[in-house]
Amino acid sequence: MRDLAELLELGDEEHPPSERKLQILTVACRLFATKGFDGASMRDIAEECGISKATLYHHFPDKNAILRLVSMGTTKSIYLHIAAHDNPALPPMDRLKVFMVETARFFEKFRWAWLASAAMFWNDPQVRRRKQRLEWRDKYEAVLRDILRAAVENGDMREDLDIALAGRLVSSATNWLTRWYSPGGPLTAVQIVEQFHDMIVGGFQKPR
Repeated sequence: MRDLAELLELGDEEHPPSERKLQILTVACRLFATKGFDGASMRDIAEECGISKATLYHHFPDKNAILRLVSMGTTKSIYLHIAAHDNPALPPMDRLKVFMVETARFFEKFRWAWLASAAMFWNDPQVRRRKQRLEWRDKYEAVLRDILRAAVENGDMREDLDIALAGRLVSSATNWLTRWYSPGGPLTAVQIVEQFHDMIVGGFQKPR
């Protein structure tokens, strides 16, 4: 649960968030991800936490408040995670692999929060909050486009590559892990993304 506190930037060393609040957020993320935002009620969250609804409402006024915190925190944190691991001094193709692998590592570590955030990303009626999340998402995608642009300039990718379309392809390969990836499968998310990287870089054609 402390990982979730780090993800959402809750409290600090002197004033850490309560274990109860972290428990609520952890349970809510899992329920939102498995039952859907509309399918998970405040009663469900309270029952899973083993607390009364009054105690739950003491921490959060409604489930929208929970999901908005998770959605903003996840979108911001994935960018900060990638930015911390990106090294422009590396060859562009190595940077691309780091980008994809670290995205997968982040997904594995914060899977429930990512799934819950993905469900809410486009549905928040508060325009200001939605704009803030889009700004963090755009920063994340800008790192990827910078890597692809460097690969073209370095001669690693063809000169006529559409950077925007290539970026969407890479992002889709990682982001859609949320739809079909199973932790109990034969491959980890990182192993899957490593294969995605090799397929994107090498293509599907058999070497001649």
